Amino acid sequence: MLADPATLGNRPDAAREALFEPHYWAARGELLAADAGRGAVWFIASGRQSWVLRHYRRGGFMARISRDRYFWSGESRVRAFAEYRLLARLARRGLPVPKPIAARYRREGFHYSCDLIMLRIADAVPLSSVLCEAALSDGAWRAIGATIARLHHSGVDHADLNAHNILLDRNAAVSIIDFDRARVRRRGAWASRNLRRLHRSLVKVSRQSPVDRFPESAWDSLLAGYDTYRADGALPL
Repeated sequence: MLADPATLGNRPDAAREALFEPHYWAARGELLAADAGRGAVWFIASGRQSWVLRHYRRGGFMARISRDRYFWSGESRVRAFAEYRLLARLARRGLPVPKPIAARYRREGFHYSCDLIMLRIADAVPLSSVLCEAALSDGAWRAIGATIARLHHSGVDHADLNAHNILLDRNAAVSIIDFDRARVRRRGAWASRNLRRLHRSLVKVSRQSPVDRFPESAWDSLLAGYDTYRADGALPL
């Protein structure tokens, strides 16, 4: 198990393991909500904090073979551990990502399953949900572009940058989530692929919405924010 000692303190291993079980939180009346996506996600309360508990699940064709089992190739390749370490690294640099709390895996022979607990970003909702309700300002689109540029300047290749993984809070502050399979790389064509993936996602989620939710000018503003930050430059990790 990987864990933030400042948050979990000196809890014994059994107590730490219980934190990854939704029924533990339900019994305490602290299971706030659940969400279903590529992974199984629960929102939970822990004292004064809200956490996100994520159980890793497969998507696409592989989900037909196994919903949540991955081939064991060593502890260093455990997906929850990789995401925990990357999030910790990015959070230390002040990037707008969730702070990791703990990660674990359970191995059974040649396969394993895994879970990750993160600090929930307060009062933040996915960009996809925001666009269902209202149009964004030019400044908000620029802020989204600048935030993506911050990640790219740090060499972060986000494997699934889409409208569901970009969060906005009440003040339109931008955060990015879901760093499963993300990695730090040298600059390359992957940055453009990230942006193209996001554009396809925005087109898809706004297809049934009023035209003001994602006009061409919105993407232009996002790219302007991205390019402005890129021109200013940033230090690599």
